[in-house]
Amino acid sequence: MNPLPPLVLKLAYAGLIPFVGLALMVQLAPTPLNYLSAESLASYGAIITAFMGALHWGANLHHLGKTPQGDRWEDRNAWIWGITPALAAWVALHVYIPVGLLILASALIIQRNIDKETYRYYFSSEVACKAFMTLRTRLTIVSAGCLTWAALVILFVQN
Repeated sequence: MNPLPPLVLKLAYAGLIPFVGLALMVQLAPTPLNYLSAESLASYGAIITAFMGALHWGANLHHLGKTPQGDRWEDRNAWIWGITPALAAWVALHVYIPVGLLILASALIIQRNIDKETYRYYFSSEVACKAFMTLRTRLTIVSAGCLTWAALVILFVQN
């Protein structure tokens, strides 16, 4: 049995709807709707990238005011890593859209690869951590795939 609540799974998978829908619109919608869809996809990708970084802040807030554990990840690195994706996402919104989409796709993949090693600090259950990382991997594959697909469509199909 999956230890993640059904609501978490439903909300997580529903979060893919804008990625898939907007990526399809980038390819299939007429101009200028396809370009507006690309801008919206970049914005949504940036929001999700920042959100995934913010999970580290949320997971570490419960330690504030307690005696420091002496764990370097919790004491320093998690706070720094928590803001880094938001900064990368902000940069991605200020460059040529297909490049920004590729930055966001890369950021989500990098985040997932780093987080698979760091989430163990946040979960009291190894089973729950594994279930969450399975979910996270699926979401990352679809979201990064949609961002990459839209970038390639803009670069090679629409031009």
